[in-house]
Amino acid sequence: MAEGTGKQPDAEKMSSAARLFDVRRVIGGLFVVYGVIVTLLGVFDTPAEIDKAQGVRINLWMGLAMLGLGLFMLIWMRLNPAQAPDLPEPEAPDSGPNAAAED
Repeated sequence: MAEGTGKQPDAEKMSSAARLFDVRRVIGGLFVVYGVIVTLLGVFDTPAEIDKAQGVRINLWMGLAMLGLGLFMLIWMRLNPAQAPDLPEPEAPDSGPNAAAED
C-alpha cells in the first residue's frame, strides 16, 4: 500500500516538469513578445520607413504574423498538453544477472 502512494508524487513531478519545459511554451512566448514589439513599431512607422519598404508596412504585417504564430503555439500547448513519459517499473531485488550468484 505504501508503494502505490510513493509512485504518485514522482509521476506528478515528471508531468509538471514535462509541461514546464515544453518547447511550445518557449517558442510561443517569444513570438508573442516579439510580435507585440514589431506590431507596435509597424503601427508607428514613419512615411520614410514605409517608402523604404516600397510602400508595404512590413513591420506591421510581420508583427501580426509573429503574434499569430505565437498564439497558435500557446493554444496548441493548452489544447494538447505534454505528457510525462511512463516510468519503468523497478525490478524485483531477486531478479537480474547477480540473482543466481547470490543463491
